[in-house]
Amino acid sequence: MTKPLTGKIAVVAGATRGAGRGIATALGEAGATVYCTGRSVPGSPGLKNRPETINETAELVTARGGQGIAVRVDHSVPDEVAGLFERVGEFDILVNDIWGGDDLIEWGKRLWETKLEDGLTLIDRAIKTHIITSYHGLPRLRAGGLVIEITDGDAYFYRGHFFYDLIKTTVIRMAFALSQELSARGIPAVAVTPGFLRSEWMLDHFGVTEANWRDAAERVKEFIASETPLFVGRCVAALAADPNVVQKNGRVFASWDLAEEYGVNDADGSRPHFVRWLKQNMPEVAAGWKKADDGFYAYWGKMPYATPDAPGAGTE
Repeated sequence: MTKPLTGKIAVVAGATRGAGRGIATALGEAGATVYCTGRSVPGSPGLKNRPETINETAELVTARGGQGIAVRVDHSVPDEVAGLFERVGEFDILVNDIWGGDDLIEWGKRLWETKLEDGLTLIDRAIKTHIITSYHGLPRLRAGGLVIEITDGDAYFYRGHFFYDLIKTTVIRMAFALSQELSARGIPAVAVTPGFLRSEWMLDHFGVTEANWRDAAERVKEFIASETPLFVGRCVAALAADPNVVQKNGRVFASWDLAEEYGVNDADGSRPHFVRWLKQNMPEVAAGWKKADDGFYAYWGKMPYATPDAPGAGTE
C-alpha cells in the first residue's frame, strides 16, 4: 500500500472512538504522524460509560503504518488546547471531530420538551470545542494544509432534534467561514459527513457486534447500509492526499460520494452508499435529502468588504 501522507503531521481532535478513531487510523494507513486527542485515557473518569481510549487509537495508528501519539486534552479548556499545539508545533492536517453527545440527545422531543442543561452542554462540547481548537491550532497549520470539520449530513434538512440540528449545521458553516479566512494561506477547509456510522456506541445501542451487525437491520432496515468508522477515515485520508483538494474548499462532502471519487472501500472491501440505498429502499425518505449543490453555495458568497483589513465595514 502506498503511503501518500508520509511526513505529514495530523491532529485528530476527538479521536477516542467513532469517526475520530476511524479517521486517525486511516491517516496512519496513509503514513501520517497522528496526534490522537481526547479526554479518555486509561483510568480516567471519562471511561465510566465507554471503554475506548485515545491510547488504543494511537496504537491502531502505529499498527497501520503511521505514528500514533496520544495526548490527553479537554478541548473545552483553552489552556489545555494551547498546550497541545505548543507540543505539536507546525502541522499539516486538522480534523475537528469533538462530539461527546450521544447520551444527551432526546430524540422525538421538541426544544421546550428537552432538558435545557443537556442541550447547552451539547453546544459546549460540540461547537465551542471546535472553535477553541481552531483558534489555537490554525496559527500553526502549514500553508497548503487542510482543515476538516466532521458533521452529519451533506444537506440542510432538519435533523430531528433542535440542538443536534443546530450543531451539525453550524459545523458545516464553520468549514465555510474558515475556508474564507484561510484562503490566502492556501489552506482549504471542508466539512465531511459519514453515512450511517457503525460506531462502537451504535453497535452497543443495537446490541450487536461487528461480527453480527447485520442482525440490527431487522429492527432498523437502513442499518444494512451502514459503514465502519474506517470508511469515512479513508475518505478523509484521500482528501488529505489530493493535490487538488482546494477545489473543494468551503463545502460539505459525504463519505459515499468521496468513496466513489477516490475509489475508497470499507474494511470488508465493500463501498456503502447510504443515499443510493435510501433511494432504492426508502424513496419517501430520500426525496427529502437535497444535497448542497452549486445552486445552494451560490448564496454563500463573500461580501466585498468582508476582509480582515476592514473589520466591521458597512455595519453602521
